[in-house]
Amino acid sequence: VQLVESGGGLVQPGGSLRLSCAASGSGASLYVMGWYRQAPGNQRELVATVTRGDITKYADSVKGRFTISRDSSKSTVDLQMNSLKPEDTAVYYCNTGNGATLRAPGDSWGQGTQVTVSS
Repeated sequence: VQLVESGGGLVQPGGSLRLSCAASGSGASLYVMGWYRQAPGNQRELVATVTRGDITKYADSVKGRFTISRDSSKSTVDLQMNSLKPEDTAVYYCNTGNGATLRAPGDSWGQGTQVTVSS
């Protein structure tokens, strides 16, 4: 499966961004889709995941600020990010595929989109 992300950019603290990811192709499970991020010098970490039945999981650091949603008919997943903080700065990756669970990534990754929160 191929994943294409869009929507990253530069935003001031307190601002909002919306990331989108579209999956295409076949041969992989799309039961769980999600977003991960990696800041310089840090390991890649889970941001939010969602099942086909709309069960969600969020990292504690983004709860109440980020919202994940998906359109299973279109194989897309979005991440609405509000009240952004400088520590949200990272490359954000869309993820799905075989092995994906609410707590662990699958084997398909997007190319990543940069989110920078700075004044």
